[in-house]
Amino acid sequence: MTVPDVGARLRANPVAATIELASVLVSILLLVGTLALLLGGFPIDAEWPWLLVVGVGAAFVVFWTALVPAYERTLQ
Repeated sequence: MTVPDVGARLRANPVAATIELASVLVSILLLVGTLALLLGGFPIDAEWPWLLVVGVGAAFVVFWTALVPAYERTLQ
């Protein structure tokens, strides 16, 4: 697949491309946030940041395992 082919696919499905690129960004941010918190000390000392990482991760999982398949079923 060449670069123009990728561009054509992104233009054909802009919503799907945006969701998938946002998912990559969320995954990277969750990884960086988790590593930063692990390097920062014990979870007991930083309660709210850990809850934020867990909450964002849980919302991310629910989005891809429940909401996206439910939406795809409504399209069929």
